[in-house]
Amino acid sequence: MEIRIGIVNTGRELNFETDDTADAVRTAITQALDSGATQVTLTDAKGNSYIVPTAGIAYVELGTEDVRKVGFVA
Repeated sequence: MEIRIGIVNTGRELNFETDDTADAVRTAITQALDSGATQVTLTDAKGNSYIVPTAGIAYVELGTEDVRKVGFVA
């Protein structure tokens, strides 16, 4: 699934693929924001970790979890 996180006062966004479900990512970010945590840590599909300060999050876009089809579709 693709995740895009917009950062306040920055023209670029953090964009990466993760093996986590949309619910798991949504829960992690929501809990960090609700609890007043200063950062949230997310891991991409390659095992890289991203530490995002919660104060700087402008938006979070969660992609769909559709599996790509291989071959011809009629």
